[in-house]
Amino acid sequence: MRVDNNPKIDTLINQLDLSEHIALFKHFFSRETSLYIEGDQELHYRYIKALDAIEFKAPPKVADFTNSKLHLKKHGVLQFEQIFEIIKVVRYFRYFKNKNLEGIIGEWMEKFVIEPKFLEVEKYFTHDGKFDENLDETLFGLSAKIKEHKANISSSLKRLTSSQKISPYLIDAQVHLVNDEECLLVRGGFNHVLKGAMVGRSSSGGFYVSPDVILKTKEQIRYINEEREAIFYTYAKEFSSRFAELLPFINFADKEFTKFDNYQARVLFAKGRDLQLIKSKKDSKIILDGFIHPALHHAKPMHVDFSKNILMITGVNAGGKTMLLKSILSAAFMAKYIIPMKLNEHKSHIGNFKHVLAIIDDPQNVKNDISTFAGRMQEFSKIFEHKDALVGVDEIELGTDSDEAAALFKVILDELILKGHKIVVTTHHKRLAALMADRDDVELMAAIYDEQNRVPTYEFMHGIIGKSYAFETASRYGISNKIVQEAKILYGDNSEKLNLLIERGSQLERELKQKHKKVDEKLYELEAKERDLKEEKIRIFQELQKEKNALKESYKIAIDEAKNAARAGDMKAIHRAMNEANKKLPPEKKEPKIAQIVEFKVGENVKYHSKKGVIIAMKDKNEAIVEVDGMRVRAKTSQLKHTQIIKQKSTTEVKLDVQKRAGLKCDLHGMRAEEATEVLDKFISDALINGWDEVIVYHGIGTGKLSYAVKEFLKAHPRVKKFEDAPQHMGGFGAKVVTL
Repeated sequence: MRVDNNPKIDTLINQLDLSEHIALFKHFFSRETSLYIEGDQELHYRYIKALDAIEFKAPPKVADFTNSKLHLKKHGVLQFEQIFEIIKVVRYFRYFKNKNLEGIIGEWMEKFVIEPKFLEVEKYFTHDGKFDENLDETLFGLSAKIKEHKANISSSLKRLTSSQKISPYLIDAQVHLVNDEECLLVRGGFNHVLKGAMVGRSSSGGFYVSPDVILKTKEQIRYINEEREAIFYTYAKEFSSRFAELLPFINFADKEFTKFDNYQARVLFAKGRDLQLIKSKKDSKIILDGFIHPALHHAKPMHVDFSKNILMITGVNAGGKTMLLKSILSAAFMAKYIIPMKLNEHKSHIGNFKHVLAIIDDPQNVKNDISTFAGRMQEFSKIFEHKDALVGVDEIELGTDSDEAAALFKVILDELILKGHKIVVTTHHKRLAALMADRDDVELMAAIYDEQNRVPTYEFMHGIIGKSYAFETASRYGISNKIVQEAKILYGDNSEKLNLLIERGSQLERELKQKHKKVDEKLYELEAKERDLKEEKIRIFQELQKEKNALKESYKIAIDEAKNAARAGDMKAIHRAMNEANKKLPPEKKEPKIAQIVEFKVGENVKYHSKKGVIIAMKDKNEAIVEVDGMRVRAKTSQLKHTQIIKQKSTTEVKLDVQKRAGLKCDLHGMRAEEATEVLDKFISDALINGWDEVIVYHGIGTGKLSYAVKEFLKAHPRVKKFEDAPQHMGGFGAKVVTL
């Protein structure tokens, strides 16, 4: 079924106020196609959801290939524009293939193997579809000649404008382009001084004249262009011949692009307008949570549980009954065609129906001499021709006596149920609702009315029959209280059954308030638990700090013992002291993992995949709307990372592996002065980092140059307190003991 060519579907779209939504959706397609995706809807939905999880650029606008493929099949010659349309599709698939995606999208892209023959044609077209004349020596030369001739024409015209003979007749000194002809704008009488062809008149009465002096050059350009066109035709013929051989590949690319176009349009439409992707399930249950009809702006989200066979909507005038009916039918229609919509996709459930049928408008028509009720009967008779449909009827008793209609429509609804239909009806009257209220397969919903302020709330309550509030509405719109009171007396009391149902509604409302109270209490308990968790986190952190401080103190004792051993100058004693120090270090203890609760707020900078963006809205704690590169993206908070990290004061980092610390001596023997100072600089830095306050540097005696460089360096170093020649047994004049 092709939605675009089906008048009944177009009528349904108009009836459900979806025309603007569908029109916006179609703008995301690369080329005109059906809204319905032929084939396995479950498989299509898997591809759509997989595509929704990745970032990609929209495909280019592409023409239909039908005529081009027909020409190739008959060995015809395609125009460059038709050839480039095919190239655009293949280039886009190459772009997607080069993303090296995983999963079903990656597997799909692997099926595209581009033939070398195709590449031989593609290389002749630039990114914007122009033929690259630089690849053909003859064309390149002809283009150069045309440029040369055009330069000559420009020079000739400039000479004419500067001519003293012609200048009195010139209206301006510009070169004009009229009807693709270069010309001058002159006054009357120009023919005495200028020979040429008049190509037009100006609004001020001047004449656009193409001088004869450039005719010869323009004729030469025309001959060159004819030669170029002949070469272009030769290429087009050659390219078409190669594409004819690649017709199976082109058919495959065309078919797959149509399918991909259906997928990407849904994904980008949903992302661009913050909508959700949901498809119909394999049953007839309808549960809508947070649904907003596309035609409504700043509307209250709707919550509907329509699991039974019939949903009867009653209540106040202008309370939203008709829009609720349209919303239920619209959700079913859009889910059937996987058209993005606004709702909570995780809590909603939409069944699948062969047909979605609506009886909404008044069928009365002067031309066909048909009454409202007769027209309704005609529409109902057509519904009996279908099976397993979702049917919506607005004002079911419209056009006839409500008592008779109640009996008639009760039987009609029973028969429609037997044919597998699921039915939504709205009514102002309570007769039919009262007849069917005690049935298990009937769900009641009533529009809620604010009696105190005497206005509809556009909200609904399950399980009750709503009052129409005709008297209250009349008073609100200026009917006198005397008339309203007399009408109330004439109306009398409602039937006992209706009173019981209305009382049941009040009872349900009280039960709903109790449930809200329980939910609030549960929320308070959860908040208390959250506070306890935060306090536990602080306590664990303090214990961790305490253990770190103890470890730091123990480490300091171990280091001091190692330093004392180092001052003795005995390497064996150093090693013994280091071993003893290691024994005194406490055993390594794993730090307890503290659960990090990452919270996101509106306005925070975040990173989504490889893109940076800003949170512009929070749907709940687990989902956010992020603006990335000018586009709004719906993302889980688990996929987001903060880009502004708040650095906390960190405690002193303690390393346990003492043997890997820097040494106490630095040997510079054999080094040049420049190299030695670099090594010495790093050695002193390492010694300072590791806590040494005394080290020894060996430089030898030699020529004295290295010794001099070391002294000068140590004098200039800001962290060197003093230095002196080492004792005789530690190197004497060939070494320095440095105090840090």
